[in-house]
Amino acid sequence: MTKNMQNQIASRRTFAIISHPDAGKTTMTEKLLYFGGAIRDAGTVKGKKSGKYATSDWMEIEKQRGISVTSSVLQFDYDGKRVNILDTPGHEDFSEDTYRTLMAVDAAVMMVDSAKGIEPQTIKLFKVCRMRGIPIFTFMNKMDRQGKEPLELMEELEEVLGIESYAMNWPIGMGKEFVGIYDRYNNRIEQARVEGEDKYLELDDEGQLAKPHPMMETSYYKQAVEDALLLEEAGNSFDESRVAKGELTPVFFGSALTNFGVQTFLETFLNFAPSPQPRITENEQYVDPMTDEFSGFIFKIQANMNPAHRDRIAFVRIVSGSFERGMSVNIPRIGKTVKLSQTTQFLADDRETVNEAVAGDIIGLYDTGNYQIGDTVVGGKSTYKFEALPQFNPELFVKVTAKNVMKSKHFHKGILQLVQEGAIQYYKTLHTEEVILGAVGQLQFEVFEHRMKNEYNVEVQMEHIGSKVARWIENEADVKESMTGPRSMLVKDRYDNLVFLFENEFAMRWFGDKFPDIRLYSLL
Repeated sequence: MTKNMQNQIASRRTFAIISHPDAGKTTMTEKLLYFGGAIRDAGTVKGKKSGKYATSDWMEIEKQRGISVTSSVLQFDYDGKRVNILDTPGHEDFSEDTYRTLMAVDAAVMMVDSAKGIEPQTIKLFKVCRMRGIPIFTFMNKMDRQGKEPLELMEELEEVLGIESYAMNWPIGMGKEFVGIYDRYNNRIEQARVEGEDKYLELDDEGQLAKPHPMMETSYYKQAVEDALLLEEAGNSFDESRVAKGELTPVFFGSALTNFGVQTFLETFLNFAPSPQPRITENEQYVDPMTDEFSGFIFKIQANMNPAHRDRIAFVRIVSGSFERGMSVNIPRIGKTVKLSQTTQFLADDRETVNEAVAGDIIGLYDTGNYQIGDTVVGGKSTYKFEALPQFNPELFVKVTAKNVMKSKHFHKGILQLVQEGAIQYYKTLHTEEVILGAVGQLQFEVFEHRMKNEYNVEVQMEHIGSKVARWIENEADVKESMTGPRSMLVKDRYDNLVFLFENEFAMRWFGDKFPDIRLYSLL
């Protein structure tokens, strides 16, 4: 591999932003794009009346509700680094999409609403990052509003999430009295609501302002200096190797909405966030990003990003080597070689053809039905597969039919395409072949209904059949239809595997006692 190619790979920073809904994740994404020069002015998700929507929210239902329900991929250059941000859905009903996205990043930025502290969805997503051992950087957001005390927020990180923290900066005041941050890392004070060169005030060796300033007389400043000295003496020490292992999280305070502390955060984050990391195969071999041979895996498929063209895009995280448009790759799952001639990169719904990309980048492949989520794509003659992506067990189920039977062709085509995105799971009854959809949360069904109507011109009728416990079967040949009953429905999934849908845990245990030879298993 050439030195130039090695430098390109080393410059990549690929990360996701995770948070509970409404903690400011999409707003933060906007501001980062703004600093990267990718957009001229950042739209806010809340500003619906102004007609300004967040750049990363492209689907119609997201614009109506002001939420993110799909993972956008956004790219920009900053300070010699090529930054790939994966903006994940915050809504808990889309945890499966987020989970898979987190398999494609090398670091995570965790947004915390300083008024609410650590919230349930943050805990779930944090656990996924922890499981993968990826570095986590924390941004305590909304300091321009009244919230919890900074020390209380730091304690919550350690007690609720069980991760040690190091404050890279410290707030001076809060809410209307928020006057800036005491920047421990850069040894300066960054003033809020001040622009230009006057924004930064240098600190001396004692940690006090080097030159006299009116701020020195305020109680907020005195408190911040006192807290900073306390952190120096009693807090955790900064250790880059522990950050890299996900054992210590650097903490930044600021406000994404007012754009305060965001640029300082971005610059420091890019210093410490890792370049592309090796990935493990099914045979437990590590594939190094600097390997000459191209490899990658598909972590997401999205239909109709351009409704006018009925397209499907498979999102690929490049693991090693470099991509060139027109190259041929193997898909080991189907033993097929395909030519990658139609490829794209993204700024939300703005796309451009990509001719070259390297390990760490995310590219989109136009898909005519070759790919599935979790597929490995690899150049040369290699046929290895990367470790499987996790699949969630659906919990809620509905029977779905087209309101107009004349549209059954569009109905089945629409379902097939949306199911391949992985947000909903497809089942059919054994003889009548009625369509049953399973999902982790109710909002996924609402999005499905909305997209069927708007993208495929098919109105659907959904009959809720409640929550079920889905279990797959290791020894399918031993299953008989007589084993089914009112509390255990037997269906087939999209791959024609048999699946039992049990009414509840009790019904599943009863089945296990009655038919001990049938070996059931769960997806995750």
